[in-house]
Amino acid sequence: MQPTLLILAAGMGSRYGGVKQIDPFGPNGETIIDYSLFDAIRAGFGKVVFIIREELRDDFEEIFLPKLKGRLETDFAIQALESYVPEELGPVQRTKPWGTGHAMLCAKDHTSTPFAVINADDFYGLEAFQLLNDFLTTDTDDTMHAMVGYEIQNTLSDYGSVSRGVCALNGDGTLASVIERTKIYRKDDQIVFEEADGLTPLTPDTPVSMNFWGFKPAVFPLVQEQFADYARANMDSPKAEFYIPTIMTNLIQRGQGACRVFRSRSEWFGVTYPEDKPLVQASFRRLHAAGKYPDKLW
Repeated sequence: MQPTLLILAAGMGSRYGGVKQIDPFGPNGETIIDYSLFDAIRAGFGKVVFIIREELRDDFEEIFLPKLKGRLETDFAIQALESYVPEELGPVQRTKPWGTGHAMLCAKDHTSTPFAVINADDFYGLEAFQLLNDFLTTDTDDTMHAMVGYEIQNTLSDYGSVSRGVCALNGDGTLASVIERTKIYRKDDQIVFEEADGLTPLTPDTPVSMNFWGFKPAVFPLVQEQFADYARANMDSPKAEFYIPTIMTNLIQRGQGACRVFRSRSEWFGVTYPEDKPLVQASFRRLHAAGKYPDKLW
């Protein structure tokens, strides 16, 4: 059974100032998603689920359905603010989506196979898709999940702080913990993350999650339970977000799951700020010139 690819595309893009999920970056107007889809098909994925806000659906259908027809089964899941929030909590008083973990949960009824999860605005490279496809098609343990990790030094922006899931590993290479650090940047030749109590340095090779995860579908009931608890605790916090790293950390701590960490040698780049766009465009031109991608993807 071919794995499913979930694409997290419901974000607001507040630091970018636009809908970066469908902004053109490639030499022929390709979105970053186009490259992820192209690599997923080459790696062996059989279906894609776009997790989006309702107001983006028409644009996504117009852009991607003609390209994917006959190539990849396509579905859409809507990340609505009230989705999976326990009814007894009443109306949801917030405008910001609940975060990546909630987005993944919103694809529960659209996903029946082992699946990978990626950000819409990150480029991961073919090798990363091959690593997770191989894992998802061969590992039969419903409690073993996976992540593709990248070195923190290769994932920063020159134009401001970034959010990353900072990882600690066990001796066997499985994940011990992953903590979302929402303000990481370079300062005085160091990489640091900032919190209320000050700055903490990170070594350049610290593995971080770029939200490229692999899960077995048996995880969904556990995620739904986690999110219900989170919603109960954060109904009065309109900016609180339920992250996929939180899900994985809870699974590990509760003895409900484990996570293999694959180190990718693929190039990663992404878009956080408007100033990142020319760098991403130049990276795609270079990849095309090197023959990594055909002149036109579709």
